[in-house]
Amino acid sequence: MKLINKLVLFTLLGASVGTLTSCDNDLLAINTNENNPEIVPTSTIFNGANRYLMNYTRDGWWSARMSLPWMQYSSQNNYLEEDKYQYRDAQTSNGWTYLYRAANNYKDIIQRCEDPATTVQMSAYGNIQNQIATSRIMLAYTFDNLVTHFGDIPYWSYGQKNNPRFQALQIDAYTVPAYATQEEIYADLLNELKAAADQIVEGGSISGDNIYNGDASKWKKFANSLRLRIANRLKDKMPAAQTHISEAIAGGVFSNNDESATHKFGTADAEGNPFWKLFYVDNRTDFYVNQTFVELLKGEKGSYGLDPRLFELVAPKGLTFTQYKTTDKWYKSVDDGGYGLVEGDLNNYTGMPYGQPTVDTYYGLSSNVNFFSHNYKKINKAEVLMDYAEVEFILAELNGWSQANYIAGVRANMEYWEVKPEMIEAYIANLPAANQEHVMNQKYIALLGNADEAWNEYRRTGYPNTSILLMPGETNTRPNGTTYVFTPLMSGNVIATDIPGRVRYPIGQQTLNRVNWTEASSRLSNGDEINSKLYFAR
Repeated sequence: MKLINKLVLFTLLGASVGTLTSCDNDLLAINTNENNPEIVPTSTIFNGANRYLMNYTRDGWWSARMSLPWMQYSSQNNYLEEDKYQYRDAQTSNGWTYLYRAANNYKDIIQRCEDPATTVQMSAYGNIQNQIATSRIMLAYTFDNLVTHFGDIPYWSYGQKNNPRFQALQIDAYTVPAYATQEEIYADLLNELKAAADQIVEGGSISGDNIYNGDASKWKKFANSLRLRIANRLKDKMPAAQTHISEAIAGGVFSNNDESATHKFGTADAEGNPFWKLFYVDNRTDFYVNQTFVELLKGEKGSYGLDPRLFELVAPKGLTFTQYKTTDKWYKSVDDGGYGLVEGDLNNYTGMPYGQPTVDTYYGLSSNVNFFSHNYKKINKAEVLMDYAEVEFILAELNGWSQANYIAGVRANMEYWEVKPEMIEAYIANLPAANQEHVMNQKYIALLGNADEAWNEYRRTGYPNTSILLMPGETNTRPNGTTYVFTPLMSGNVIATDIPGRVRYPIGQQTLNRVNWTEASSRLSNGDEINSKLYFAR
């Protein structure tokens, strides 16, 4: 019973429960066959942990029902409550668990690489230092995802194993781990990324790597680029961030699209992109392109004119659901083998009105809505952890809203989506001069595939502002000319007057880890509510 209670408790806490390939030590001991011992290769754990992390942070819950609609890339006509900030508690409770499970697997890799009993065997799956370093990078990425959603959280650090405040992922020692503060977590994340970049042995192998296929030099650039992202987010709050910015740039950040950190997916159903699975396997047609985003790309909002990415990211309306699902390029003209819908006909692009008062039957018909394009929903579309375009936008900000970096960021994202070169040049030629608003708005467009980071940037800078986004209390006009007021719903104990500042802690924490949950909640500006501001927020 002791083992069962411990595992049940920790499953609810979400911090080191047996996962893809690694188990709690007590459970592992029970399942060990001493006559035929099995040691899971670190390459298998790394591959599985990365896939697991992407599958459960880019799925229909963690992203698609929170940051993707909240940042008005998508909109629903089924579960309107979530678009209006009344998400289901299971969404964040499960997300908490999934992220800690992934983190535990990265920690497991490090332990196997350092354990004298297994280190020789694990060296067959790549350079030991590189395995540890890449796991540290992915731990930083995972914990950054947690802290930007919740605030203070239980935390673990490879570089500070003995820090008494960092109690996560250590079930034998801490069944009710303390919550480290955001400030101390961020300070350590930046140091971890610095140390991981320094630890990487360029030219050394890395097996099971479905992000860079074992290219250690690109992992080093990812560590520096991720460090740059986090340090830039914190530069107005944490003085040490400026040093991290300078060192990260000097160490080498992304300089082209080929260096972007993207998780690859396959062409078999079991290996497909999670957003593709939502639509084609689970038959979920909940997620349409948001009217706000369509109007921005059409040039009806903002100061940028018609954006040719519209035709690469948004499928025009006008066809049946079956035609959309079975034809890869149905939105091209007849001459291109399509159904006669000319991609330049802007009447075919309206977007789904966001946060409507009630479900609108008009938008229940596939011929009246804009789905994301096949280009965006490909079975093997890579999920972006961080890309070159984002680095250029960060550099534009750091260089006093540099025109050169601004243009480079726009061009990089357009090239990533395979916009025709002549269309890229025509669009760039008409862009307004770089300033905070224009750089951040273009960064917003480029972060479509990374809505969580777009949410981070909105909370940090306030962009895009109400000239683009539909804010609580504002009136929106549907494509048919009718109007409604965007009215958020009660979420927790508040009705938000802005895009949520965070998500609430899992309900289980209130009972199973109440003392630490209470302390962490008390450090938030309005307690454990969605309108509390996080450390980096404006």
